[in-house]
Amino acid sequence: MANALVSIQIIPKTPNGEDVIPYVDAAIEVIDQAGVPYRVAPLETTMEGELSELLQIIEAMNTRMTELGAVSVISQVKIYMNPEGASMDKLTEKYE
Repeated sequence: MANALVSIQIIPKTPNGEDVIPYVDAAIEVIDQAGVPYRVAPLETTMEGELSELLQIIEAMNTRMTELGAVSVISQVKIYMNPEGASMDKLTEKYE
């Protein structure tokens, strides 16, 4: 059972001021390849899993940005942790 939800907004500084969307797409691809449940929203992406694994994914996302040529990266992160279980569905069920 997952013990954490982590939301991330990744903001790469591109080398020549080009559009960041291809970089963000690559960051989401890192999440997808990790195989954890996630939801993309307009301003952030939320992942569900074990906190230690999710933090490793965030590190991999930042590394991917620099591999693509980003000069620097800002990652705004929100963490919800509950040792008894954390679920995106549980937190949003009353809205669906």
